[in-house]
Amino acid sequence: MATLSMTVNGQPVGPHEVPDALPMVDYLNDVLGLTGTKFSCGIGVCHACVVIVDEPDGTSRTMRTCINGAMAFAGKSVRTVEGHAEGTTLSAVQQAFVDHFAFQCGYCTSGFVNEATALMERLEKTPVARSAVEATLQEALGEHICRCTGYVRYYEAMRDLILSRPELTVEG
Repeated sequence: MATLSMTVNGQPVGPHEVPDALPMVDYLNDVLGLTGTKFSCGIGVCHACVVIVDEPDGTSRTMRTCINGAMAFAGKSVRTVEGHAEGTTLSAVQQAFVDHFAFQCGYCTSGFVNEATALMERLEKTPVARSAVEATLQEALGEHICRCTGYVRYYEAMRDLILSRPELTVEG
């Protein structure tokens, strides 16, 4: 057993006594009751389980929760899909996905939302050439698997969102 504390969606959680080998997805689902993070493939391939980890230097990255134990997140600041909306107002990424009906069964949606949110935050700091938007989307979302094959709508939603915000792109 180990003692785990971290910040999740801006709120401190823990200390909790957890088994050393407890996967983070199980900690989020079973201990914290945050069921938006999905266990899907269990081997880190589909990326349905990714959450955002906010680094002390102000950068963010996504991290898979099915292949990383909860203790790998000790002391970190984590954002799950439940942390994006402000009350009943969806985030820009969530709203874009709704507007494009970018999900079917929804099982992969939280992973796409987290990855797309991290991408948007990167683009706010380092805009991409308009001509590189497609490649940037492929690089960011390309490892995510949608079993319903809803990729086109996720990509369309993100392309439209990025191109609608001039501060995210530069000419070229």
